[in-house]
Amino acid sequence: MPELPEVETTVIGLRAVLAGERVSAVSLRRSDLRRPFPVDLAQRVTGARVTALGRRAKYGLIDTDRGDTLIFHLGMSGRWRVDPAHDLPHDHLVIETDGGRRLALNDPRRFGSVDLVETAQLATFSAFAALGPEPLGSDFDAAYLAAALAGRHAPVKALLLDQRIVAGLGNIYVCEALHLAGIAPGQRGGDIAAGRLDRLVAAIRETLAAAIAAGGSSLRDYARPDGELGYFSTQWRVYGRAGTPCDRCGAPVQRRAEGGRSTFWCAKCQPLA
Repeated sequence: MPELPEVETTVIGLRAVLAGERVSAVSLRRSDLRRPFPVDLAQRVTGARVTALGRRAKYGLIDTDRGDTLIFHLGMSGRWRVDPAHDLPHDHLVIETDGGRRLALNDPRRFGSVDLVETAQLATFSAFAALGPEPLGSDFDAAYLAAALAGRHAPVKALLLDQRIVAGLGNIYVCEALHLAGIAPGQRGGDIAAGRLDRLVAAIRETLAAAIAAGGSSLRDYARPDGELGYFSTQWRVYGRAGTPCDRCGAPVQRRAEGGRSTFWCAKCQPLA
């Protein structure tokens, strides 16, 4: 599933072609993805000018001058195609602009979603209401994380994947950040000392920034809007590298399966405290 860096990369690509454009046509090729498209989507978006593009957690945001925000989630396999030369079978939503641009939301597995809400009501949108702070925002720091993890006995990896604690982190980047910070994924959240939380926050920020700069990681069907594949996977420290030597110490990278996800770590660099 595309995580924060992939969605941020998608938004950056869409911003380059959509910002300031007026929508001339909206075509729905089916009635739903994971859930139905808003019934008045085409009516409310056609003729509107795109004023801004952004991201909240793993959702992309497209604001218009009519006071509406189109919210998209890429699900497992969704991606936007910019100015495609031809239609593909799974181009379920197509947006055209007065400037001659054409964008197609392609989602073969249809696990993604599209919503349209009043921009002023974004904070109360059901998917956003309980989200924690953005990991790249000023509200996410060691003091916040210490308060959020205080007294928690659950493993730190599971807590970082809890969107109520921090928004947008996924399995790949939590594994990578924990390795960079030297913290075992199974360490109880409430037992991590303040100094190590400083390192963890810094590692999360560094990992996400590097992934965004690299265009994200290429997993299954994910590609940037321009069709290029992200290459952060070439920089993975531990994720997907079970049995290979840790780049830091040479010990073999470990893997275990938990709740349908794989956890990767180095037992030597990330010992339990």
